[in-house]
Amino acid sequence: MMKAISIGLLGLGTVGTGVVQIIKNHQDKLMHQVGCPVVIKKILVQNVHKKRPIEIDSELLTSSADDILLDQEIDVVIEVMGGMDETKDYLITALRQGKHVVTANKDLMALHGSELLTVASEYGCDLFYEASVGGGIPILRGLVDGLASDRITQMMGIVNGTTNYILTKMSNEGRSYEEVLKEAQELGFAEADPTSDVEGLDAARKMTILATLGFSMHIDLDDVQVSGITSVTEEDIAYGKKLGYTMKLIGYAHREGEKVEVSVAPTFLSNNHPLAAVQNEYNAVYVYGEAVGETMFYGPGAGSLPTASAVVSDLVAVIKNLRIGVNGKSAVTPQYPKQLKEDSEKFSKYFLRIHVQDEVGVFAEITTIFAKHGVSFEEILQLPIKKHETSEIILVTHHASLTSYQQILQELHDLQAVKEVKSTYRVVRK
Repeated sequence: MMKAISIGLLGLGTVGTGVVQIIKNHQDKLMHQVGCPVVIKKILVQNVHKKRPIEIDSELLTSSADDILLDQEIDVVIEVMGGMDETKDYLITALRQGKHVVTANKDLMALHGSELLTVASEYGCDLFYEASVGGGIPILRGLVDGLASDRITQMMGIVNGTTNYILTKMSNEGRSYEEVLKEAQELGFAEADPTSDVEGLDAARKMTILATLGFSMHIDLDDVQVSGITSVTEEDIAYGKKLGYTMKLIGYAHREGEKVEVSVAPTFLSNNHPLAAVQNEYNAVYVYGEAVGETMFYGPGAGSLPTASAVVSDLVAVIKNLRIGVNGKSAVTPQYPKQLKEDSEKFSKYFLRIHVQDEVGVFAEITTIFAKHGVSFEEILQLPIKKHETSEIILVTHHASLTSYQQILQELHDLQAVKEVKSTYRVVRK
């Protein structure tokens, strides 16, 4: 049996606590998997005297990162503290000290993953980050290992549990965004400052990681077109239901030829799409490969033990690599140069809700604008608005380029008969 593998843990919050529990409670399973004991030697915390939800030897706690980063007996550093610049410096120091790294930090990997992986390769170290995208869902390992021989053409998914919880409640209970957000904050599903989640930034970071791995192309966060759910109304969702759609915040990455597009946006999915059935805080990622066809990864996207499970699975992979002497050789540099689609090359169906003057000839003016840009309609609803000389028109288009659709929206705004463009969303049918 090999000597014990010594772990330094950066952070003891929700996920860090789960890591400690799994390593302690699953020691027999871990020893069977890797052939040696796995021992946590030091844990970095802000306050060593703070009362914690688990019993832990106070000798393990430290408020000095150097007690972990510079300890030559520590083999693997697990980072679950979050943060950006300081955390990046810690991980670079750990790698340069010859320590392998496991992180759950999606923000760090989305913005600085390429640099960190380069340092890991230079120093012969592993850097794994499965928990950074789907919590307990093994999506990254699925892409890198399970689908290694395939060419991924499309990934779309629900990769943020907070927004999925909010949209599920709005859809099932007919409640407003503001009301459900407040409830989600009270229940702990949403942060006090929910901006990163509800504006789509969290999902965008995860899609950056997924697209980089899935397409073997270095994608930057700035390459992702992002819009959040703050403007989604219960009326929008109700109209979508009438047409057979479910509203979700969807991360979308598509490759056509050598060009790719990556986006995050509220999207109407047809009710028979597998992602439409993903409820509450659960996540799922739908992957299309040229050989495998369609696959879906589904599970809890956050939480102490699910996320910690992914972290410890990465730890097991590091230790197995140690046993056969192949650490630092798993990172693969992107195969293809980055080529992004132009807006004229991005096609989708669109849902459009507009208020217009209720008079003869208005609809003909609207259809003329769409026809001029070569865009036809798949579905149409027209409803009078009570006590107003206004009609509400709901349109679902056939596929249109983003360039054409943006031009159409501008011309509708300029049309005197159009009082307001209330909302517009991408539409995906199964």
